[in-house]
Amino acid sequence: MTPARPRGEDAIPVPVESALDSRGGDTASPETPGPALYAALDLGTNSCRMLIAQPKGSQFLVADSFSKTVQLGAGLEGSGRLSRASMARTIQALRICQKKIEKHGVRRMRLVATEACRRARNARDFIRQVRRETGLVLEIIAPEEEARLAVISCAPLVSARTEQLLVVDIGGGSTELVWIDLAEVAPEDRPRAIMRLHSGFQAQGAGPAARVVDWISVPLGVATLKDQFIDVEDDAARFALMSWFFEENLASFSPYHAQAPRAGFQIIGTSGTVTTVAASFLGLRRYDRAKVDGLQMTSAQIDAVIRDYLALGPEGRRTDPRIGRDRHTLIMSGAAILQALMRIWPTDRLSVADRGLREGLLYAQMSADGVLEDGPYR
Repeated sequence: MTPARPRGEDAIPVPVESALDSRGGDTASPETPGPALYAALDLGTNSCRMLIAQPKGSQFLVADSFSKTVQLGAGLEGSGRLSRASMARTIQALRICQKKIEKHGVRRMRLVATEACRRARNARDFIRQVRRETGLVLEIIAPEEEARLAVISCAPLVSARTEQLLVVDIGGGSTELVWIDLAEVAPEDRPRAIMRLHSGFQAQGAGPAARVVDWISVPLGVATLKDQFIDVEDDAARFALMSWFFEENLASFSPYHAQAPRAGFQIIGTSGTVTTVAASFLGLRRYDRAKVDGLQMTSAQIDAVIRDYLALGPEGRRTDPRIGRDRHTLIMSGAAILQALMRIWPTDRLSVADRGLREGLLYAQMSADGVLEDGPYR
């Protein structure tokens, strides 16, 4: 399976429309005037997640959220199609999202689908069914845009000392990696320079800018990688094979062959895998975003958590409250990806980001509308 690299390939363009406008019927605006609300929905291979937020300063405040495991890509690896059961689960979740959007009177939104819908032969039929049954207009975005949105969501976590940045987004069906050179950007402007990438990975305007050295979308995420090796019975052997196989798929990523300097080098990981590993390291029996987002973990700490997962075995992971029942079957494929990355680019620390595509969608919309003060940075 070859990593996706050409711009726009595999994307099915769907016009960006207001989902409320597409439903027909009247939806009253909120009675109390205030900052406009924005919605961002990310329909991935494994989960359906949405945020509704309003801009505030250089950030945004979340007014409502939704997250549910729908396993849209279940069986896709073998059949090449979205199954009826997967589509039914997903549409049920999308109906909840539609009700939340209507309740809050949201009129500015982007509702996107990623790898499962890029790959499925019946994706267009599914998109039409979603619109027919919920009124929501889903847009299937290209791998480059998915990578770009993940990058800008992490802008507030970029250190002023960072000269070389690797952003990793481990999804259900694909993993995006973006390598950015910030050496020519003034330290105080580096988070803002990352935000400017919302308009594209090419050169930005006048003056020093964040330079994207290379990016890649590997069609292996926690769900698709697990499915590749589901017939391997030995737990440790399966983990080793998954990690090796993922690394093999990075051969065409140019920084794969480069020696990464430790000084001024930062890896930011954004995904359920990374936040679960962080929660396990902290011993959280109940997930706390405030403790996880922005946490820095050393390579040794990450390796210790992964060794603990292997020692637990499948049954132990299933009952471990730090992992959770929605994540236990996927955590080892995600850990295999994470360990491969830490092996390829030895670095002292990984920055944990509990943020991703939804946040990137919100930042991009708000930035385009000019409602953020100076871009999302702290």
